[in-house]
Amino acid sequence: MKTNIVLLGPPGSGKGTQGEMLSRELGYVRLSTGDMLREAKRDGTPLGLQAKEYMDCGALVPNELIIDLMMERIEELGEGAPVVFDGFPRTVEQADALGDEVDVDLALNLDVDDAELVNRVTRRRSCPKCNAVYHLDFNPPAKPDACDKCGSALYQRDDDKEATFVNRLATYRENTLPLIEYYERRGNLRTIKGTGDIGEIFEKVKDAVL
Repeated sequence: MKTNIVLLGPPGSGKGTQGEMLSRELGYVRLSTGDMLREAKRDGTPLGLQAKEYMDCGALVPNELIIDLMMERIEELGEGAPVVFDGFPRTVEQADALGDEVDVDLALNLDVDDAELVNRVTRRRSCPKCNAVYHLDFNPPAKPDACDKCGSALYQRDDDKEATFVNRLATYRENTLPLIEYYERRGNLRTIKGTGDIGEIFEKVKDAVL
């Protein structure tokens, strides 16, 4: 089993869902910069306040903030734990910083068309308390607008609104697509189609990981 996995793909491609399934079924520790930043923003930490202005308009949070946050979490984990990185790295600079700390065994790229991404993201709803994510069409909550796990009122994240999401996609194309070439040159990239049944996608993910 691969020890350190980087999940690549545009926002809405299913990185979070597949990362959660890897954590639940195969015991990976999922490190999500998105979750970390949203918690920091919600709690009003110094990092959260700095990151808020970038997140609210769909721009990338500066490298130094993300790198510091992730390196701190990696240090807390110690050695030996299998890790899946969700949303990190997003730039070549971040990839270099990660490579200085751990050996990346696999960069798994989830490929999804833009039209599908827009539908997925703009119909997504999130829980502000436990970070659970739902989709109004594919994975709706049992009760409208309420989290199945903790009962909190669901909301649409600012970065899931269509105008912001279009900007997020443009930012991804400019900054993150070069990572595909980065890991391809290192011989540890694998691309799979991220559309269709979630369980079928996960079978492809497991095939790549195991």
